[in-house]
Amino acid sequence: MDVDAKQVLKGIYCNSLTQYSRFKSREVNIGGVKMGGTQPIRVQSMTTAFTMDTEASVAQSIRMIDAGCEYVRITAPSMKEAQNLAEIKKGLAEKGYHTPLVADIHFTPNAAELAAKIVEKVRVNPGNYADKKKFEEIDYTPEAYQKELERIRKKFAPLVEICKAHGTAMRIGTNHGSLSDRIMSWYGDTPKGMVESAMEFIRICRDMDYHDLVISMKSSNTQVMVQAYRLLVQTMVAEGMNYPLHLGVTEAGDGEDGRIKSAVGIGTLLEDGLGDTIRVSLTEEPEFEIPVAQALAKRYEERPSVPESEVENPDFELPPNFSPFEYNKRASAELNTFIGGHQVPRVILDLSKENLKDPQILAPAGYNYSPVLDKYNMGDQSIDFAYLADELPSFTFPGNLKQLYNYNTWLKLQNKTNCHPLYTLEQYIQATEKDKALNLVRVCHDDLEGELFASLPFDKTLVFVLETSKTHGMADQRAFFFKLLNAGIDTPVIIKRSYRFDETESLEDKELKTQLYGATDLGALLLDGLGDGIWLDAPQVSTKFRVSTSFGILQATRSRISKTEYISCPSCGRTLFDLQETTQMIRSKTDHLKGIKIGIMGCIVNGPGEMADADYGYVGTGPGKITLYRSKEVVKKNVSSENALNELIEIIKQDGNWVEREI
Repeated sequence: MDVDAKQVLKGIYCNSLTQYSRFKSREVNIGGVKMGGTQPIRVQSMTTAFTMDTEASVAQSIRMIDAGCEYVRITAPSMKEAQNLAEIKKGLAEKGYHTPLVADIHFTPNAAELAAKIVEKVRVNPGNYADKKKFEEIDYTPEAYQKELERIRKKFAPLVEICKAHGTAMRIGTNHGSLSDRIMSWYGDTPKGMVESAMEFIRICRDMDYHDLVISMKSSNTQVMVQAYRLLVQTMVAEGMNYPLHLGVTEAGDGEDGRIKSAVGIGTLLEDGLGDTIRVSLTEEPEFEIPVAQALAKRYEERPSVPESEVENPDFELPPNFSPFEYNKRASAELNTFIGGHQVPRVILDLSKENLKDPQILAPAGYNYSPVLDKYNMGDQSIDFAYLADELPSFTFPGNLKQLYNYNTWLKLQNKTNCHPLYTLEQYIQATEKDKALNLVRVCHDDLEGELFASLPFDKTLVFVLETSKTHGMADQRAFFFKLLNAGIDTPVIIKRSYRFDETESLEDKELKTQLYGATDLGALLLDGLGDGIWLDAPQVSTKFRVSTSFGILQATRSRISKTEYISCPSCGRTLFDLQETTQMIRSKTDHLKGIKIGIMGCIVNGPGEMADADYGYVGTGPGKITLYRSKEVVKKNVSSENALNELIEIIKQDGNWVEREI
């Protein structure tokens, strides 16, 4: 294929940073369901039933397929499971289902080679296909490292030959947590290491003229995941490759957290036209993953894509201090030790339509009023600004919650303490009276080229509220940030996104779209260090939902930590306990430990490697047996599952990280 590398030379990883243009990947045929090229974004999931239980696996696969799953992945940890894939495939065919099956392989090349003769696609993890992970640091010479690559080729080549002979596709899937000791020693624990882990295997396939490949770069850390995919595309294009991408955030968790975290990682890449198939990894029944994946994919099916040949050159330069491959927070002025600079991103909420005669309306916003004590108690998810538009409350607001009014209403306030104005650009320039602390001005990207913006009086009270009405709003707002960076303007920026949905849609659909779209649009900017606050404007969903979604987005992007983070795998046939039940049990005892990350893994495959980012780990190692970790260190082996949670809590207490739950 002929790949134009001109964008790569600029350090850009996609067709365009300003227009929606889907990256043209190579088309791969997987059992008749093609992926990549001009095909729609495919959705998939993975069974959680025991692979040797043919009846359960078939029944679960059918539920997934009926929900819209286009590829069904099934674990095959050993030869017997690989062989039973034939029985599962037969059982599905007897019931009229012919959806392509994917064998998920870790550690066992012989199982992969057998599975490749049975199913339409095999997934291998380069971190453990030909290497054993012992968390050892090895000092390689270039010659010694080359010998390691030759060893891997001998181990991997037989699978490639079988796939070629049987028309079987392959996913080379790097996982951040399971990089081999060899890769870790040579490249470090980095996105670069993730990319090279896959590229070593991809280059072998290319040398053997095998191209039915799909590539993934998964991590539970959304920053790492996004950076690795971007670097992968840049690396592939530089080497004349364009294999399709499988997108996913591994071990995203369950419920709201899992959906938001998945949308932040997957959505950020989809916004830039990257991604050919997606899997939303939730610690729930696999069929529940499908509607979430479909909602993410559908947004881009309905968005016109500009062909690469017609992409316009951006009217800005990529900022010299900005890299899409590493996180650097935009340097902004810190105003009154409240917003910008080193402060965490602030959360703004519109309360103008609420009953402003009742202080209880602040409870969903994180401020619980006690009439007996006549005081407010703050929660971990307490908003920072309440936008009241032109409405005046008849009760006293808590002292640390700032009130935001439209400028003309603010002017008339007799007591302006803790109250700040929101202006249009024209109002701010013409204003004769301004606030001495904070002045918030509504702007959009197009304003930057206008006369009003050119005459803007900058000072250390100014905050931009960045809005957009563009279909590709994330790119529109990103371009605004890039221009500020290039112009050396350090004014803090609050990112505002507004969502309105058809009234005929159910509340559940409105909530899901608000969650996924907000996580995508706001999360994509936050992952690149852009934004000093967020304003999720979605009046069709509740105050409580908007608040939890806003803080969930900040948590998923690691911009502002307000709760415990659970890195829990979505379960599969390898899982040694009920993952959903166990996750909820652990959550019920630890969800007050703000900032602590707990990994909950069903088996050793998703053990210390996959939860590499966690502070503590709870890993199934046998029937009824749990091994407990502190980061990557084994603390207690083979603990009875009845006592494992108490033992985990004791470890957290010994480390001084336990606090009692407030009543």
